Amino acid sequence: MADLVVQLQQVSVTYGKTHALTNVSATFAPGAVGLLGPNGAGKSTLLRALLGFVSPDQGAMSVLGLDVRAHPREIRRRIGYMPETDAHIPGMNAVTFVAYCGRLAGLPAADAMQRAHEVLFYVGLGEARYRNSETYSTGMKQRLKLGQALVHDPDLLFLDEPTNGLDPKGRDEMLALVQDLAHNKGVNLILSSHLLPDVEATCHHVVVLDKGRVATHGPIAELKGPTGRVFELRIKGDLPAFVDVLRAHQMDCHGTDDDVMRVFVPAGMGAQDVFGLAAQHRVQVRHLRPSVPTLEDVFARAVGEP
Repeated sequence: MADLVVQLQQVSVTYGKTHALTNVSATFAPGAVGLLGPNGAGKSTLLRALLGFVSPDQGAMSVLGLDVRAHPREIRRRIGYMPETDAHIPGMNAVTFVAYCGRLAGLPAADAMQRAHEVLFYVGLGEARYRNSETYSTGMKQRLKLGQALVHDPDLLFLDEPTNGLDPKGRDEMLALVQDLAHNKGVNLILSSHLLPDVEATCHHVVVLDKGRVATHGPIAELKGPTGRVFELRIKGDLPAFVDVLRAHQMDCHGTDDDVMRVFVPAGMGAQDVFGLAAQHRVQVRHLRPSVPTLEDVFARAVGEP
């Protein structure tokens, strides 16, 4: 437990009558950890609470071994934060802005300016570093936010929806930067996102929030792991009734974007059991084949998506 970068114990946060977080207990291991959940699940609130910007109604939190209530400034000095919303200063060019962020984090002026040039080249803004940020495209602004989060060489990165608003090419480039930071440069980071592929592409661990509560957490490989088998299924017949039959036999079912259903079959059971139930209930199986478990399956099971 000593090497955990973040720990939360029974943390609750309310805004008026809205319960943003409810009895959240979770741990974040070193490396890249995904903070996953639909919009409104409480992800941004959790990050703001860890930064000391939001005071929980109850519970305890520690970041990098420091109590959040007792040491919020020390924690913020050691964290790089890429917020979901833009936080640029109009009229200031990118290198001056990033150097200014470095000064705020405690770097001497010369070191802050040198680091600003380095991180802007790293995130792909080297040629545009003397342009004012308000002239930047959405993708460039996202890179600028990442640059200011990296300028003081933090011990931990909080990345809140880093691919927001990006086109496919920009999204791939941002994820490549996150992968490089986590897996080649050894940076500890928490990637908050509602996009499952982003988390699966960059993280080994995940904490899934739903309606302000922890739905599941752990290593992604284990959460996808050998608790049974996954099949793709298409039938001809009364689909809702057959789903009820499958669920009555402990088989979890979730729809997809097309007419193929994903069926999670418990350990000790297999395709023959699906065929047997179909025959008993006079349902024609049009398509049944094994599939590879994905993070989307983990998420669907955790939050109970139909």
